[in-house]
Amino acid sequence: MFTKKKGLFLAIGLVLLLAIGLTACEPEQVEVTRVVEQTVEVEVPGAEVQVEVPGPEVEVTRIVEVMVEADSAVSVIPFEELWANSGHNDTEAEAFNHWNEDDPKEVSASCAKCHSTPGYLDFIGADGSEVGSIESPVPVGSTVECAACHNDVTGSMTSVVMPSGVELTGLGDESRCMQCHQGRASKLTVDANIEEAGMTETVDTVSDAIRFTNIHYFAAAATMYGNIAMGGYEYDGKAYDSKFDHVAGYDTCIDCHNPHTLEIEFEECSACHQGLEGSEDLLNVRMAGSLVDYDGNGDTSEGIYNEIEGMRAVLYTAMQAYSTEIAGVGIVYDAASYPYFFDEAGERYASWTARLAKAAYNYQVSLKDPGRFAHGGKYIIQLLYDSTEDLNSALSTPVDMANMNRIDAGHFAGSEEAFRHWDEEGEVPGSCSRCHSAAGLPLFLEQGVTINQPTANGMNCATCHNDLTTFTRYTAEEVTFPSGATVALEDADANLCITCHQGRESGNSVARITDGKDPNALADGLRFINIHYFPAGVSLFGTEVKGAYEYDGQTYVGRNEHVGMKDSCIECHNTHSLEVMVEDCAGCHEGADAPEGLHAIRISEVDYDGDGDVTEGIAGEVETMREAVYAALQAYATATDGVDGLVYDSHAYPYFFNEAGDRYATWTPAMVRAAYNYQYAQKDPGAFAHNGKYVMQILYDATNDLGGDVSGMTRP
Repeated sequence: MFTKKKGLFLAIGLVLLLAIGLTACEPEQVEVTRVVEQTVEVEVPGAEVQVEVPGPEVEVTRIVEVMVEADSAVSVIPFEELWANSGHNDTEAEAFNHWNEDDPKEVSASCAKCHSTPGYLDFIGADGSEVGSIESPVPVGSTVECAACHNDVTGSMTSVVMPSGVELTGLGDESRCMQCHQGRASKLTVDANIEEAGMTETVDTVSDAIRFTNIHYFAAAATMYGNIAMGGYEYDGKAYDSKFDHVAGYDTCIDCHNPHTLEIEFEECSACHQGLEGSEDLLNVRMAGSLVDYDGNGDTSEGIYNEIEGMRAVLYTAMQAYSTEIAGVGIVYDAASYPYFFDEAGERYASWTARLAKAAYNYQVSLKDPGRFAHGGKYIIQLLYDSTEDLNSALSTPVDMANMNRIDAGHFAGSEEAFRHWDEEGEVPGSCSRCHSAAGLPLFLEQGVTINQPTANGMNCATCHNDLTTFTRYTAEEVTFPSGATVALEDADANLCITCHQGRESGNSVARITDGKDPNALADGLRFINIHYFPAGVSLFGTEVKGAYEYDGQTYVGRNEHVGMKDSCIECHNTHSLEVMVEDCAGCHEGADAPEGLHAIRISEVDYDGDGDVTEGIAGEVETMREAVYAALQAYATATDGVDGLVYDSHAYPYFFNEAGDRYATWTPAMVRAAYNYQYAQKDPGAFAHNGKYVMQILYDATNDLGGDVSGMTRP
């Protein structure tokens, strides 16, 4: 049945052949509700029109556009020519001709999904068959034709199952691409082969049962979705980047690639990535969040593409060294010849160990997605780094990795706990999203609220920049701290920093649960309060924001005012690498021309910590006074009835434990106060520079309150 509709036209990839001259008429939309043959006739005012449908016979519903002019014969289908010249319709390509010499000539069921249109339609269930499987081979002779992507099933598709078994949900039209551009293997595939071979524990023993696992071609979705899809071999105990988070509007396959030509929409890239003359220049792109030298060649200006190339070369060196020394047979790679890995005689490589198989898989992963540098370059970098490191652990002479880097500065270290903590939950809660997601800070600055946000690979450009062509920044005229105090730095840009770098608790939090209680008695409701990480703003503003617990009867210093143009976060730290700009420090502080030199700076001859050394830097004074608080806490716990022995571990939440290794639970008010200040002094590693006097004051008072020895100390 065919019906006609007038109005705005939706162009879908069916070929319309207008075989005869037509009289003038209004444009028409024709709804084809059932295609049962390769060619059907539809009614158009004043003419007979044949619609030729390339591909298999399939039940579909489509609106096709007919645009005709008087006395003309027109072949009309938007995007047909673009598609016809694309890789998806390359009729000469091996991808569509590999099975031509088979007997019978047919595409195997295991390959048909992505190498034929009938197979794709079968896999997604558009032909009425079961979704997610192909039961039998399909005929050769098709490419990825219009009907593959344009049918009722793909029109409502929102999820894709990856080779790891993980289902990616909440997708849009990019799901059509990701059904095929996902590879055919994952970490689980490699592990299953090793386990089946019985070589899980003996990873350096050659086994005939271990084989090379090939991820297959153009696995862009595996690269993009990182540790969610587990497309690479992820080593146990290591953390990996999640889905690559680009910027809004350019974060899916079809945002960046023309869906018909498959080419990159280069003119869109050049709006933000300035100085690009052609798509080949994308190989030279590296963003401001990529400031480390990943491959260790000393060049931090080269594009991420070349960083990956350099790291792969290092991995190959390690693989060759390992194969010779451990496996006993040298390995050679040939990207153009299946099965890719050969021995030195040119035969298929057969001396696999579990360790070598893992590295070889990642080596191939880093090659078979040509757009790896843009789809998820940091994920690939992590895979290559870890593979090399793992091989090195077995080599008598490891390859040199001394100058290589696996992760970026903290804001962009997407594999680290600060951004991966919520992966199992799938989103960052509103209580944390302001500082631990890419979109939380802009929302807070614009709306004054925080809500649940998607997990992210650290911050991205749009976290701080409200315009990605001019790179202007969001503004924060003033900042409210956890204590309720509102302050502002003269430089509004620096206020962005202290919006997060302020901790999550304050001295007021401690006072609420300890004040009014016997300081040395156990009491219900007492617990350790954690200020949280990197509370630099607390140090900088001192008593003005009351971030530390300030003891009654004592006075404390306020804002630490440095000098001139070196008096705020962004005047002393590089805003992207976060490193201190030590070259500027050295102008006044002799010897402070390297980061370690900063720890030697002191501007006073007072021996604050009482160790007799008045030449050590303020950092050393702070460290000794911090140790005094810990010693006083432990001595207090030992001497107080009903209180357990106390142990601190800066790397393990909740930080304070009893001697049995359990969460510390026997607190007195005096202990809660001192433990809070001790943690604060630990969690701002730059406290000695941000406001050394303030941090020494609160450490001195904590030690003194616990009855610790302060007889040789001097309180600032």
